[in-house]
Amino acid sequence: MPDSADLEEEFAKWSADFLHLLGLLRRVLAEDGSAGVAEFLRRCFDPADLPTEPDDDSAARCQALSIAFQLLNIVEENTANQMRRRGSRRHESEPGLWGGNLADLEARGRSEPAIRAALAASSCEVVLTAHPTEAKRATVLEHHRALYLLLLERETRAMTDLEAAILERRTAAAIARLWRTGEIFLARPDVQSEIVNVLHYFETVFPDVVELADLRFQQSWRTSFSSAPPPLPRLRFGTWVGGDRDGHPFVTADVTAGMLARLRAGALRLMTERLTRLAARLSFAAGPEPMPASLRERFGALIAGLGEAAKPALARNADEPWRQYVNLLGARLQRTVAGASGGYAAAHELVDDLGALEAGLRIVQADVVADIDVRPLAAQAATFGFTLARLDLRQNSAFHDRAIAGLLAAGGAERTDYPAWSEAEKLAFLDRELASPRPFAGAHTRLAGEAAEAVALMRMLGIHVERHGMAGLGPFIVSMTRGVADLLAVYLLAREGGLLTDTADGPACEMMVVPLFETIRDLDASDAILDAFLAHPLTARTLAYTRNREGWAEPGCTVMLGYSDSNKDGGILASQWALHQAQTRLARVGRKHGVQLEFFHGRGGTIGRGAGPTDAFLAALPAGTLTGRLRVTEQGEVIAQRYANRVTASLHLERLAAGVLRTAMLHAAGEAPAHPLAPLWSEVVAASLTAYRALVEADGFVAFFRQATPVDAIEESQIGSRPPRRTGQPSLADLRAIPWVFSWSQARFHLPGWYGVGSALDALRRERPDEFVRLRAALPDWPFLDYLLHNVEASLLMADTDIMRNYASLVEDAALRKQLLARILAEHALASHALRALFGRPAAERRPRLVRTLELRARGLAWLHAEQVRLLRDWRRSDDDATLHALLLTVNAIAMGQKTTG
Repeated sequence: MPDSADLEEEFAKWSADFLHLLGLLRRVLAEDGSAGVAEFLRRCFDPADLPTEPDDDSAARCQALSIAFQLLNIVEENTANQMRRRGSRRHESEPGLWGGNLADLEARGRSEPAIRAALAASSCEVVLTAHPTEAKRATVLEHHRALYLLLLERETRAMTDLEAAILERRTAAAIARLWRTGEIFLARPDVQSEIVNVLHYFETVFPDVVELADLRFQQSWRTSFSSAPPPLPRLRFGTWVGGDRDGHPFVTADVTAGMLARLRAGALRLMTERLTRLAARLSFAAGPEPMPASLRERFGALIAGLGEAAKPALARNADEPWRQYVNLLGARLQRTVAGASGGYAAAHELVDDLGALEAGLRIVQADVVADIDVRPLAAQAATFGFTLARLDLRQNSAFHDRAIAGLLAAGGAERTDYPAWSEAEKLAFLDRELASPRPFAGAHTRLAGEAAEAVALMRMLGIHVERHGMAGLGPFIVSMTRGVADLLAVYLLAREGGLLTDTADGPACEMMVVPLFETIRDLDASDAILDAFLAHPLTARTLAYTRNREGWAEPGCTVMLGYSDSNKDGGILASQWALHQAQTRLARVGRKHGVQLEFFHGRGGTIGRGAGPTDAFLAALPAGTLTGRLRVTEQGEVIAQRYANRVTASLHLERLAAGVLRTAMLHAAGEAPAHPLAPLWSEVVAASLTAYRALVEADGFVAFFRQATPVDAIEESQIGSRPPRRTGQPSLADLRAIPWVFSWSQARFHLPGWYGVGSALDALRRERPDEFVRLRAALPDWPFLDYLLHNVEASLLMADTDIMRNYASLVEDAALRKQLLARILAEHALASHALRALFGRPAAERRPRLVRTLELRARGLAWLHAEQVRLLRDWRRSDDDATLHALLLTVNAIAMGQKTTG
């Protein structure tokens, strides 16, 4: 934790920069004829009394507050980056980044060769998803980026008075553009809009981020060791946009095919542009020192492989052989784009060609050019290859059950009620069918419903794999995996698209099938399901086939863990404990079968959906579960917060990659004995689960939730293409976890992040005080518990009991309102008291930044919440579109103020 002087410096800068931008926003508003709104903003961030009554400027106030919060978010991001730089100049190594983690590994006795070996086996994949609570528009994000750069320019330039005045006018113009830009979608965006948004990151943001990440890694390695740095550990990107069809009727086979094509075209275009840029830089004249023999040999091989296509590349820059070499790589890439002979068969061949160029430059002692110009491009080629990201496929297990029922009906089977079959009946049927290569449906078989959709997807994937291989395809993820039959069902459907391939030992599947364990019950059964899945002959053949295709040292398998639905199912303590224990048991299953497990953590952007600091999250993983490969989702507004800014994005990826390396090396020691207090904690978790289920199963709870939160307005919002419910049923079970969490956060309950904690810990403190003291003593040395309870504390701090009461006033049944609100408020008080007792010191002393950011936003948010309650009451009476639009402005502004949606 920084000392008080550093904090004072940070807070002073934070306040000064925000007041500067807020003053410019108020000037823009006044010049636009909104002087009243400008004065309102001043009072929101000033000790003066803040009026809460509505007025004719309500919509403008919401918009202005939303922008003020956006400016505050930008200032906070810049302040954090600037303070980090100042710490680096004082030679302070920030925990979680390469410097700190490499130093820590050295201090723990890990040798440089061991670290190099672990780096070579390390892999991190960030998977971007689209969700219905993402309220930012791409245009707004561009305005944010421009403002950040202007703030940075003000930070780093020594300016004359004239230059400073011009910069101020440019900043005011950027704020004016933001003020005049609509904040929320007036028409529901379609899947293509979401595709365009995610491609923006892959095409224009991540390439530069990977370059910066490689340069930072090189420098950190040189600071820690005297040797040349190894290649950047494997970074990859994935996405669900265009591939996730779970409850999303608009993601069709054609949409998926189009997304795959765009990812491939974007990667080839990116590599072409970067090679052109590299050729322009390598203007080395042909001097007395010739090109090294190894590179001349590869030069000749390139010419021979290209044939006539090499001539234009050689005709340019005749006296510059290094540039000609890069021209030949570009020519070979163009043959790849055209699908002609002489092109690259796979991206690793381009990486090899760039590696040869880097080595040649080092031979002629042009190391700095190799480091700055060639190495980062090789890192980009290794990261993006010939597809910008891997496209995951996801579907619900119940959908596949209905698809198989449709295939049985089309084939004239006697029994077609497949969803009603027992697990044993399904397994017997699947084993019989998978022994045969014969598909159910012929080319002219007429299919309908889920069967038609599933077969169309598999046939499209079969065509893609035949043309381009598996490089652009991620795993096929089965939501709500309840048994091994849910996984084997995908093999059966894959057979319809020709995705089963013959091997010497029998058929194997081209695709990796991945279970997604989401509910508490499924997490508890996950190890038995995985054990049966890995033991199945078709899975064993598929893992062996994939290992040979990918060149892995041992077979690998991915398992996805759902943080959101498990939390909605059992509350935060039960969810996190079930996830923690499941990983340990699943890792044992992997070791039993000789399979390297890669955990895919489906974390969201809020505490209730698994969010938390990256380094603390990694430290909290159970020992022996991280083998060096990790996947993680990035969802909703988190994508913009972490990746819209190049520096912030590179630092986040660095924390992830460096943290995976360190954690994997520590986990190499194997599974550790359970914590001595694990049995006690299991009892606490059981008590919390009982309290949580008692609330959500209470009579009238769904009515309370639907009336005391703006969930109905969120369901009407135009901020995502995916329906908020999987099947459209008006039940809590059918509601997606994302709007569930978003609704509670809008009403400042933040209930998914803490409910059940108070009852459980208070009972322990009262009934077994000695055990409570033991728990408190263990907290600093138990990373899992420390991480979990710090996250719970953050949710409690973000909740506001006065605002809760105001939203609860919307509940029409007075008795129901009084009963459930009293229960919720009592639980909040118990949890807050218990955590204060466990941590020992007030949050304001331990977490000054979080407390500060909440205080800065409190007054503006209080007005917004009061306005939202008023509008909800009016809209529910009138069902008026204009009122709904005003209501959605408050939803967006509150999301900006809290920096969170779902």
